[in-house]
Amino acid sequence: MSELQLPPAFRPLGKSDIAVSPIAWGMWRLAEDGRGAAGAAKLVHAALDAGINFLDTADIYGFDGAGGFGDAEALLGEVLAAEPALRERMVLATKGGILPPLPYDQSAEYLRKAIEDSLTRLKVDVIDLWQIHRPDILAHPQEMARVLDDVVASGKVRKLGVSNFTMPQLAALNHFLGEKLVTTQPEISPLRIDCFENGELDQAMMLGLTPMAWSPLGGGRLAAPESARDIAVAEALDVVAQAQGVSRTVAAYSWLMAHPAGIIPIIGSQKAERIAEGTQALTVQWTRQDWYAVLVAARGERLP
Repeated sequence: MSELQLPPAFRPLGKSDIAVSPIAWGMWRLAEDGRGAAGAAKLVHAALDAGINFLDTADIYGFDGAGGFGDAEALLGEVLAAEPALRERMVLATKGGILPPLPYDQSAEYLRKAIEDSLTRLKVDVIDLWQIHRPDILAHPQEMARVLDDVVASGKVRKLGVSNFTMPQLAALNHFLGEKLVTTQPEISPLRIDCFENGELDQAMMLGLTPMAWSPLGGGRLAAPESARDIAVAEALDVVAQAQGVSRTVAAYSWLMAHPAGIIPIIGSQKAERIAEGTQALTVQWTRQDWYAVLVAARGERLP
């Protein structure tokens, strides 16, 4: 039975010369639970020491609906200010373009401000990967492209990506960009398989984009499955997890990583041991039969 290829220890970010780990750590909940700089530093160290050099945050992370905009970035900025050497060990990604209480704003004026504000909060001179968090339907992609090309030319941002864009939205922005996109970040998990069949991953492979998967555990539903579909997917993952001595969580990450597009799952846990555990996914071996068994369970019907 043919085995699928294991992920490399590091892979290029899109068509760039930036090398990233095949799994990332996300800081959506970094600013929760009253965690201070010391607690945040422990988690940053846990990721880096485990071999995860790709760290993903956003200006909206930590926002509670009233205040706190930029809290996660500011907390990471405190960590980097206290230990500047950590910056050289990481590929730092962040996102912007969501403007509370408005939904989204990618006007030229706001994009420039969002990037400057992120640099200030993070206390860094350059962001390795800056991503538009969600698409602003009222922004012309050519105007967005002009700003993004300018910030790359200025040296403030190294590479560009998008998150939650449709395929036409991504293609339109990329058309106008001189500095082409290197990443796309949709929601992908064994419970959200749209990307495998709707062309998003095919587009990513065609354009040389690295897909980053947010919520790779289905918002926690894989850990505590309730519906018949969730249970079926969990059971299909458990076949491989139990055979190879890893958790269902690790099996889920590795299932995504087995895809030829080079999907990078973003670990959302804010527990040091769970972050480190995620790297076990690099050694989980999938066969085509086992991989498709998970897909069939998620589809709820056999493949045609």
